[in-house]
Amino acid sequence: MRHERTEINPEIMDGKPVIRGTRVPVELVLRELGAGMTIEAIMSEPPRLTVDDIRAAQAFASPNSLPV
Repeated sequence: MRHERTEINPEIMDGKPVIRGTRVPVELVLRELGAGMTIEAIMSEPPRLTVDDIRAAQAFASPNSLPV
């Protein structure tokens, strides 16, 4: 499944999934959420992410989004 707000590019962060247009790894967003940070707190950090960016990180990691 293609995620419009995430990308994997070997030239960016060694090919780790990132929020498109940033160098913010999906993994970082998921770790922050897992550590109890609120969406609002994550959005206040530079670079500014949107709610849709954070939801895209969650969707990227969802088992339902993996190809069968």
